[in-house]
Amino acid sequence: MVNVAVLMTCHNRRDKTITCLKEFFNTRKPKDHLFEIFLVDDGSTDGTKSAIETSFPKVRIIQGDGTLYWNQGMRLAWKTAIEKGNFDFFIWLNDDVILDKIALIELFESYHEILGKNAKESIIVGACRISDSEDIFSYGGRSENGKVIPNGEIQQCKYINGNIVLIPHAVYSCLGNLSDSYTHAMGDFDYGLRAVNAGFKNYTTRCYIGSCEINNVQDCFNPAVSFRKRLKHFHSPNGLNIREYVVFRRKFWGNRWILDFFKAYIKVLFPQLYGRIKKDEF
Repeated sequence: MVNVAVLMTCHNRRDKTITCLKEFFNTRKPKDHLFEIFLVDDGSTDGTKSAIETSFPKVRIIQGDGTLYWNQGMRLAWKTAIEKGNFDFFIWLNDDVILDKIALIELFESYHEILGKNAKESIIVGACRISDSEDIFSYGGRSENGKVIPNGEIQQCKYINGNIVLIPHAVYSCLGNLSDSYTHAMGDFDYGLRAVNAGFKNYTTRCYIGSCEINNVQDCFNPAVSFRKRLKHFHSPNGLNIREYVVFRRKFWGNRWILDFFKAYIKVLFPQLYGRIKKDEF
């Protein structure tokens, strides 16, 4: 039996969380694979926890206090999974992803195809579209040239969005958990780059395996937003979070962080220049 831990975190998105779980349980499962969900409810006040307990009693709920956000919530889910059982694989799953029926089959088929060619453990990131009716890339794998669009073949990528990702235990054994340097964003990109630096490779699925709307609007660079709100978002956990952004840039780009730091400040001070300055893919 292949044991798989599915890691999730949520906060006050009851309907989306319930829909995500419903579609997960409706997906086709690879033969002899057993899935266990570890979900952090980060202080939701909209009845998320009770709704999950009623509809999906097998989901293991871990209680947060509302300060964890994505990265710290996923860290707690992963830590709990490691403490509770021995798993061959881990899946990151955002609670706003609506999985296709073939999503899990495609993830594992992609993994085994790459393993057969390279005899090397790899991370598989699932490509997501904006919606079922629009095959427009929203999240998945990215390269230095931008989005890696599914084309029917498995493609290598450098950066990974954490919306739906398959990670073998061998990768976890080497890299460990998500970095504790981040509160909300950048933990997924950090993990993918750490994997590359450790000699692993990241690949995207051959096709779209789910739908997820784009929700990373940078209000701190939006000229329609007041300067006070832009500045608040610039420093907030679910905004750019400039302090943690600098940590991320220094870690992987060395002294270039200084240029990125000043460029970010120019964009928040003069958002009308935002469209004229090349936009980072992350």
